[in-house]
Amino acid sequence: MSGDYAPVRTGIVGLGNIGHHHADRLVDLGVPLEGGMDIDHEARTEFADRYDVDVYDDYHSLYDEIDAVVITTPNKYHEEYAVAALERDCHVLLEKPLAHTVESARRIADAASASAGTFQIGFNNRFLNAVQIIKDRIERGDFGDLTHVEANYVRRRGVPGRGSWFTRREVSGGGSLIDLGVHAIDLSMYLLGYPDVEEVSGVTRSSFGDRDDYAYLEMWGADSGPDGFDVDDSASAFIRCTGGHTVSLEVAWATNRPPTHEFVVRGTEAAARFDLLEGDLTIHSASADGPDHLLDTAVEVRENDTHADEQRAFFDAVTTSRDTCGSIDDAVTVQEIIDAIYRSSEGGHTVVFDESVP
Repeated sequence: MSGDYAPVRTGIVGLGNIGHHHADRLVDLGVPLEGGMDIDHEARTEFADRYDVDVYDDYHSLYDEIDAVVITTPNKYHEEYAVAALERDCHVLLEKPLAHTVESARRIADAASASAGTFQIGFNNRFLNAVQIIKDRIERGDFGDLTHVEANYVRRRGVPGRGSWFTRREVSGGGSLIDLGVHAIDLSMYLLGYPDVEEVSGVTRSSFGDRDDYAYLEMWGADSGPDGFDVDDSASAFIRCTGGHTVSLEVAWATNRPPTHEFVVRGTEAAARFDLLEGDLTIHSASADGPDHLLDTAVEVRENDTHADEQRAFFDAVTTSRDTCGSIDDAVTVQEIIDAIYRSSEGGHTVVFDESVP
């Protein structure tokens, strides 16, 4: 359901590209955009000119004027801005990932649990219409017992701006795994119903981003060369959960293969294959009614703006006090899985999940 969002005065912290992306959708939804905050003067000026709102270089001044905040800063600063807002009982929509480290993620979760404010993490791909169709069919039992998810989020050449904060681990917390993998892991676990994780095995690689001859073609971030690049540009992992549920994960910013955003959700009665970016959806099954045969059913899916629908769910939760945003425990679990994959890669062994994080 969608309600009247006019009473929810909202601000944005982090006024770069994704901040503008969220601001456009706030305006379209009828949410009052009260102002923005960024430490960069040029970013503040551009935002103020575009949206005709007050801008600040300090979050305290912004938080005095708002009821809700959308946080789109580099990962390292999520904790500072989110915790400060939650301690004021301000409602928080925080772009993924939860944080740059698992310890920071847990502190945010603690603050959210103690706050009267609504908290939502930016797992926008949950709102893709194809995903919602699959989720509904899973809950109806059409897929039988779920067994495995094949999760692929692979670019051929798509490092998001070498030289930017994305490619510096101190600020980002990682590379392709924490940038793209966070979406793929959450989506896989969401469709499986977030079973408890038993063990994780993974390998992360840096094969392209630190090369002088990296073949930069096109990406939203400019290429400033390999200096300071210290994160992964691809990762492969296997996640084993209770109940025999498993996830195989392939993510990459850069690799020598065609790009793919294909997910396959397998069950004992049927499977679904969909493209995360295109939204194409096919249901696969078999039948012994009459001559044995296979069924491949293409499902026509209406395109939707997942960020707009994510915002709508957030503000519905704020205005109705209904929990429509999902559990913050899910976001912590994703952060712990990412941490376990990095640990597995560094140590060269499988990580038992209960022992993966102190």
